[in-house]
Amino acid sequence: MQVRVITYNIHRAIGVDRRFRPDRIAGILSYHAPDVVLLQEVDQGVPRSRESDMARDIAAALAYPHWTAGYNVKLRQGRYGNATISRHPIVAERNIDLTIGARKSRGCQYTRIEFGTVSGFPRHLNVFNLHLGLSAWERVRQIGALARSIEFAHLTQDEAVIVAGDLNDWRSLLPPVFTDIMGFSCASDRFEDPRKRMRTFPSFAPTGSLDMVFYRGPIRAIRSRTSRLRIARLASDHLPVIVDFMVR
Repeated sequence: MQVRVITYNIHRAIGVDRRFRPDRIAGILSYHAPDVVLLQEVDQGVPRSRESDMARDIAAALAYPHWTAGYNVKLRQGRYGNATISRHPIVAERNIDLTIGARKSRGCQYTRIEFGTVSGFPRHLNVFNLHLGLSAWERVRQIGALARSIEFAHLTQDEAVIVAGDLNDWRSLLPPVFTDIMGFSCASDRFEDPRKRMRTFPSFAPTGSLDMVFYRGPIRAIRSRTSRLRIARLASDHLPVIVDFMVR
């Protein structure tokens, strides 16, 4: 079965032109027609985004019936965090706290998504949607916290797993942790040259490979790219990463 996954830091749907335009985000996602969408920097009830419930509204614009949000940062009015939107049922979810000490609150939203059945048994995809901190030592400890979480630690090697999001990893220090220690493959490497990672930030002239996708288990990446839509360079300060997987 083929599954398309998009990870996208939408910057509260405020573009590089400083305009709040969630319709641009929804239009980009609709064009690429993903099965699962992982969003970061999603507002709920915040004045800068007209007090909207952004996860609910984007899911409605896409006509996707399944969505959930994990809010990590509480503001004076409203809050923001990560959201996962899916064509297929979300059968389990939890927001995993990745906050380190007094640093800014961070989290990873876990969802277990059901993709029909095989021989009468449900087929699942375990998805971890994260947004890591700004310092290297903080990010390493956050990956440790993720690895120790009940949802991650209890996964077996024969379960399909995706970890994706905004890693804020300018020096690409984390990919070896995932690939060499945790047994993942990196889908956001360019297939023709794994040393060249997809650049996603800033969207209008990308220099940083901040948004990454890792996978493990009975799942294989068959194509990956960033959006080439002109509007994607304006709608957020990040470009979305699109990956097509074959789930065995």
